[in-house]
Amino acid sequence: MKKMSVAEAAEFFGVSKEAIHNRIRRGSLKSVIGKDGVKLVLVDETSRVKKAAPKRVIKNSANDERYYKLLETQNAKLQERVEVLENETRGLRDQKEQMLIEERKKIEAIYKEKDEQLKNILQTISSKFMLGSPLEEDETLEAEMVEIEEEEIESNMISLKKYLKLFDFSEKKMKKIKKRFKEKAKTDERIITVGNKYYIDSVKYDYKDLIK
Repeated sequence: MKKMSVAEAAEFFGVSKEAIHNRIRRGSLKSVIGKDGVKLVLVDETSRVKKAAPKRVIKNSANDERYYKLLETQNAKLQERVEVLENETRGLRDQKEQMLIEERKKIEAIYKEKDEQLKNILQTISSKFMLGSPLEEDETLEAEMVEIEEEEIESNMISLKKYLKLFDFSEKKMKKIKKRFKEKAKTDERIITVGNKYYIDSVKYDYKDLIK
């Protein structure tokens, strides 16, 4: 038997000092009073029971390790998913930009085609506008054409009204130009009068003196 203080016995058995006092009271442990009056516990070292605490610690440590490994695995999966989503987002953004570029090219091509068509129309009007008869939407034109049976209109002729529309003239300036043509109509061979309308041949003649 070995004599131990209550604190030493508690450490030996892995319990509290209160538990040692309870055992002494129950008689499961014997005690004596030392020379200095301190209670000593008689302990049979062969009767020591293995502590369960280290096993719990080992068990908890193993659980912690498995838990951390699980977290690492889940974190790795989440990281892979994030990378996949980022790649998908980047791909969608690239597709959107490409679609916008293609749409812009289509629109530019359409406007370019329209510009070419308009340019051709203007060139045709200014140079080779065919007039078998004046092309006016006004329904009174037929009545006016009766008055010009003896007058011939050449194929390159265009009405003054349509000709002036080719330029970005103000309304005020167009009125001044029409007034000049009216004043010159009877004496200027460059001007052909049909009713109250005037026609010019921009291919054959120059009208800069009247259109200024």
